Amino acid sequence: MDKTLTTDNPIAIQALMSETVFAIPGAAMPIVETLTAGPIHDTPQQNPTGTAEEFIYQGDKSTGVLFILRYPEYPYFSPQAEEAFLKTIGALNLNAGNVAVVNLANPHNPNEWKRIMNFFNPKKITLLGVEPTSLKLPVIGHNSYMHGKVATVFNTFSFEEMFADVQKKKMFWTEFKSFIQS
Repeated sequence: MDKTLTTDNPIAIQALMSETVFAIPGAAMPIVETLTAGPIHDTPQQNPTGTAEEFIYQGDKSTGVLFILRYPEYPYFSPQAEEAFLKTIGALNLNAGNVAVVNLANPHNPNEWKRIMNFFNPKKITLLGVEPTSLKLPVIGHNSYMHGKVATVFNTFSFEEMFADVQKKKMFWTEFKSFIQS
């Protein structure tokens, strides 16, 4: 097992715990790269076949790690949620450039599970505040998994829900860390 991804990595844990979601009084705030570090596909891109991309997203879909959210007020995350997201994935050696983020509130993006799976071809999917039944998936409890033939879906709360409830933050971190490390 990669020790950098476990609780034995005090730097990663400090980075996670010192951010807004998991604030430790007096802890220094690490510098955070902006979510736009990965490519932003905010207009339909031409793919090799000459047709427009089916989704507007940011990051890299080739890595197999996909975050699905539904923020009608923002292109991706609220500023506070973006900072928490970057620090959270950073604590697990991920960044905005090696994961894909899609906002299903964008009217261009289809809210159809089969199309999401065909386009992104993900192996690990995190639903951040998106109800699985809205994608015609079975009910998946918060901080629980659904293992499919191709991918595993982790259903959790939105960052705004976690900001409001410390217990939700703790439950999320424990399960999310296990999910990404698996």
